[in-house]
Order: sequence, then C-alpha cells, then structure tokens
Amino acid sequence: MEDKIYDVIIIGGGPAGLTAGIYVSRARLKSLLIDNYAIFGQAVSADIIENYPGFPDGISGVQLVLNFRSQAEKFGLKIISDVVVLINYTEKKIEVKTDGKIYSALSLIIATGAKPKQLGIPGEKEFMGRGVSYCATCDAALYKNKTVAVIGGGDTAIEEALILTKFADNVLVVHRRNKLRATKILQERAVANKKINFIWNSRLVEIKGDKKVESVLVENILTSVKTKMNVDGVFMFVGYHPNTEYLTNILKLDENGYTITDDEMKTDRVGIFAAGDCRKKLLKQVITACSDGAIAAFSAEKYIDKLKEMEYNR
Repeated sequence: MEDKIYDVIIIGGGPAGLTAGIYVSRARLKSLLIDNYAIFGQAVSADIIENYPGFPDGISGVQLVLNFRSQAEKFGLKIISDVVVLINYTEKKIEVKTDGKIYSALSLIIATGAKPKQLGIPGEKEFMGRGVSYCATCDAALYKNKTVAVIGGGDTAIEEALILTKFADNVLVVHRRNKLRATKILQERAVANKKINFIWNSRLVEIKGDKKVESVLVENILTSVKTKMNVDGVFMFVGYHPNTEYLTNILKLDENGYTITDDEMKTDRVGIFAAGDCRKKLLKQVITACSDGAIAAFSAEKYIDKLKEMEYNR
C-alpha cells in the first residue's frame, strides 16, 4: 500500500471525472484519478457532439474527452488506468482497492458513468460481438451495404441509426411506442433519411443465427403478432445501467443502482461525492456531467479545507 494519502481520489475518467480533476488540481489538492479505460464511455462513443457549447460545428466525443484529459494533466492531475474492486470507508480515511494496489484518500469522487442496458433476450449474449453491438461508432463500418436493426427510440438510438446509414443500406428502427422520444432535430433527420425504416409499437424478442446474426423476431405489442426479419446486425440502445456495482455496501443507491446525492454532490457518506451519469438526475449529458464534476470538486475542496482546519486547531 502507498504511504501517501491523497486529498481526493476520483474514480472515472469521463467528462465528470476529468472536470473534477481539473478543479481539484487547480485547487492544489493532492489528487489521483483512476479509470478503467477498457470500458468504452458514452462520451467517447459519440461520433459527434453538437450540443456542447463552444463548438458550433460539433466535436467528436473522443476529441472532447482528450481535450478534458490534456487540460487536467496540464494542472498536474495524476491519472492511472486500473480497475477499482473495493472501497473501504472509515471516518478518518477512505481506501480504494484496485487489481494492483490500495490507495488512501481523505475524500472520494465517484464518476464511473453508466453502461448500455441489455434486454436479456435469447440470442443477445450468444451473438455479442458476432452481430450484436452497443456502439454504432465502433462497429458501423462492418455493415456496409447490409441491413441492421436498431432497438430504441431515444437520442442515442437515433444518433446511432443515423451513423449506421453512412454504411448500411437499410436501417430498421424498432421502437415500443408509436413515436420517437429523441429530440426534434434528430427526429427530423431520421424521418428524412430514406435508409431508415420504422417498426412502431414493437419489441425485440429474439435474435437468431448460426455463427452470426441472421435474423430477429419482432413482436407487435398491440397485436402480439411476431414477425421474422432478416438482418445482419442488431444495435441495442434501450437505456443505461450505472457502473456502481462496487458501491452496493458503501453508498445509498436508488432502485436502479444510481447514486443519490444532494445539490452539492454529497452522498450519504461524509467525504464521498458523486458526479455524472452514475448519479440519479433528470438530464444525462456531457454538459451536466461537467457541471456535476465541478460541483463535486468544489464540495470536496471545502470538505478537505475543513478537515485540515480542524487538524490545525487541535
């Protein structure tokens, strides 16, 4: 175990974690950011982000996050790649155990984001990586001149469907409702795109194939009629699940596993803060993740200042 005790350890290297890193580093707090870069973050998987202020022509998710990281490192933030497996909490310090080491800190910022939900239907797990994907930015080029199904009707689903039209000949959007939930501008683009066809009031019930995906079984939720559709790939965008499994016995989580905080990003544990898409909140976007990260860092700074003042006055 390292002898040094950090003022702040940040877990997660997405927009929330890196923004927190910028703020705590500028506050000259002894800080460490731990991130598992084997997990493809939501921001990084975005082909282009159009609604982040300051970039009127948009910017790729990868470039935006690289900019965040460069800025954080410029102010002296130490960043390592490792997998956090356990957190030990006491009122005096917090221990973060990874695959390789144990790190100690006076405070902790949780910013581990969320991962795509799985439907848990037959064929989904079996064909993962063989036709089932959760990232069009990563895999769209594999489906040139082919037919793919996109499951979902929110912003992410429609953004990814539009990316797929750059390669696939036919993109089937399967949605449980009779209208999309995506923002109006994305809806307009999708409806205007001749490569996109909508399968309304329907849900995916099975994925079939031999060595790779060959077809899907789709059920109309109004009539219960099931239809087989030949496709070469299936892209799932039915929501997200927070990366908080390691926090179950440490923090109070809601019924869906999201961390619960107040407006200052404080959790139910003194000295532990949460930010970004792992936190229960109304809007999950890069800009709100950055806001969360800044607030969490400021709250952590005030907490550390108070601790050190108490220690000085003893």
